[in-house]
Amino acid sequence: MSIRLSGITSGMDTDAMVSALISGYSMKKDNLVKAQTKLSWKQDSWKAMNTKIYGFYSGKLASARLSSGYSAKSVKVSDSSIATVSADSTAVKGTQTLEVKSLATTGYLTGAKIANEDGSKISSSTKLSEITGLTGDDGEGSITLKTGSGTKTINITADMTISSLTGKLKDAGINANFDTKNQRFFLSAKDSGAASDFTLEGSGNSGLAALQKLGLDPDYSTDSENGAVRIKGQDSKIVLNGATFTSNTNSFNINGLIIQATGVSKDGAQTTLTTDTDVDAVYNSIKDLLKEYNNLVKDMDTAYSAASSKGYEPLTSEEKEAMSDDEVEEWEKKIKDSLLRRDGTLGGISSSLKTAMGSTIEVGGQKLSLASFGIKTTGYFSGDATTRGVYHIDGDSEDDATKGNEDKLKAAIASDPDKVVEFFSKLSNQVYSELTKKMKSTSLRSMYTVYNDKQMATEYSSYKTKISDMEDTISTKEDYYYKLFSKMEKAMAEANSQQSTLSSYLR
Repeated sequence: MSIRLSGITSGMDTDAMVSALISGYSMKKDNLVKAQTKLSWKQDSWKAMNTKIYGFYSGKLASARLSSGYSAKSVKVSDSSIATVSADSTAVKGTQTLEVKSLATTGYLTGAKIANEDGSKISSSTKLSEITGLTGDDGEGSITLKTGSGTKTINITADMTISSLTGKLKDAGINANFDTKNQRFFLSAKDSGAASDFTLEGSGNSGLAALQKLGLDPDYSTDSENGAVRIKGQDSKIVLNGATFTSNTNSFNINGLIIQATGVSKDGAQTTLTTDTDVDAVYNSIKDLLKEYNNLVKDMDTAYSAASSKGYEPLTSEEKEAMSDDEVEEWEKKIKDSLLRRDGTLGGISSSLKTAMGSTIEVGGQKLSLASFGIKTTGYFSGDATTRGVYHIDGDSEDDATKGNEDKLKAAIASDPDKVVEFFSKLSNQVYSELTKKMKSTSLRSMYTVYNDKQMATEYSSYKTKISDMEDTISTKEDYYYKLFSKMEKAMAEANSQQSTLSSYLR
């Protein structure tokens, strides 16, 4: 940046004069900056609103389209030590009998305690030849591992380390670890159930000897208290209403019942499972859906009906300096709160949502609406513009406006839960489809976006270019005027010099 020394001869404040001469251009630049700032704030407002709309769309509304989203059935178990049971919407109402014959187990092999020849502790880097008895010919051989996925042979050599052996066992298809604290191998199948179990056998005398001296042969032990222990993998088996079912885990999903076996029935005892409609669960699912819808509509209507900020524009740096921080914050908040006021896009989305929610849905030949279940808004003449679109449930104990009314929704759920769930599933699908249309990608907006984000980004970039161009214009004009004043200063200096010379001749 060049240093200008102006007004020395003339005594004029040329900086102020230049500033005045280019004030028109500076004002144009300020207006562009203000417009860009306001657009940036509007982008932020729309991003926040879009997040709320998409959150409702992809969350509660999406799950409400499916009958499984209403947790319509509950199950009571007469003996909770035998099993825990839940139900989806397809489960049959009534009482059923359950007997748990066996629980699924995972195949395990806990190795016998082994030791080094010198009595020191075995580590992951210990060679097999250093383990008691694993020397000479007995230190060589192979073991065969059989799993549900096939058979693998592992060659055992004297210079193989503990770490190398566990690695090869893992590669062969089982979990393997050597516990240095307890000096034992711990092997287990990858999954529970008989099909996932494994066997470990030594090939020939040398292979068998290697298994025994590594503590991996349950039939062989030099110490009766620390022998290898083998637990075979087995399937779980239950009898439901007289029919037998098996699983490699303790979980069963049968005709809408999700059964988690936790204990074995004693002496063929029968546990009863009683399935019925969970009225409260269905009611709360619907209430949660309406609560999220109400919050969204209230936010949209609040933004749409915001007070006008006419006469308020973003502040320049100079304007901010003349105000306190609180005054600046209050000024900017007034603008930001009004950015979506009477916005056509926002109004259109709000209107579409309300129309879809107010639709009539046919269920089993009967035409139903939210009002059929005692769910309605307070009406146009009740409340203000931000709450007129909010739905209230008759009989809702948490709603002062309607808690004294007859609870039609709970009565409908208790009477015919399938009809209620079908209505709300269809209604949610309709609202979901409406929002899907509003969030389709176009040349002006991105996918899952309700406002023209692409267009606004282009406009912001355009302002950036215009501001840069105006800054160049201002710089050019400043240079031009400073050069003019510099010439004037030079001419005045020369005139003063000539006058001084003439005066000296007349003395």
